[in-house]
Amino acid sequence: MPEGIRKYKDQLDGRAMLVKKAKVIPLEAIVRGYLTGSAWSEYKKSGTIHGIPMPSGLIESQRLPSPLFTPSTKAELGEHDENISPQQAAALVGEEIYNRTFTVALELYKTASDYAMTKGLILADTKFEFGMDLTTEKVILIDELLTPDSSRYWPADQYEAGRPQPSFDKQFLRDWLTSSGFSKGLEDGLDGKGWEMTPAVVEGTKRRYEEAWQLLAGNG
Repeated sequence: MPEGIRKYKDQLDGRAMLVKKAKVIPLEAIVRGYLTGSAWSEYKKSGTIHGIPMPSGLIESQRLPSPLFTPSTKAELGEHDENISPQQAAALVGEEIYNRTFTVALELYKTASDYAMTKGLILADTKFEFGMDLTTEKVILIDELLTPDSSRYWPADQYEAGRPQPSFDKQFLRDWLTSSGFSKGLEDGLDGKGWEMTPAVVEGTKRRYEEAWQLLAGNG
């Protein structure tokens, strides 16, 4: 930390981090190892994932032949991200930067997926965000990663392809929103006053996040 901050170490230890300013690469770098979520919805309609042709006959939650880098746009606040093809992503950010994010994202996914499996969890898919270090021009991570908020974790001992999987991610919250009538265009709620979660939904979401953390970090 800078000299002027060090005298506050006792107050800040464990509550602060040193960060770098970066230029955001306007892509959501999603890596998918299993056929689920929006990828499953697209595959059922067109046999593709983010425009990438896939083998026929795949079923819901099936492990993909190899992990796929499936980018989406990183929308401005209040706007929706949009799934795009690798070709569109390369055109958006440039071939060199695209290749660097593609390579790093796949390596991160493989390492994290292998580790999660040792803890009894399947990392079905996850999202990374990258930026360019303004000093070195290296591609660096710029946001949280591998949390239940940006990743889809399944219990390995309950995995069965061909159906939705129990999960430790925010799918629980998504399911509640959908059952309550949420759809695209209704972000402000049915009455324009937003969506108020019940205590049971808050607790259920919290419990799933904590359980994933305990399993992954070995803090059970």
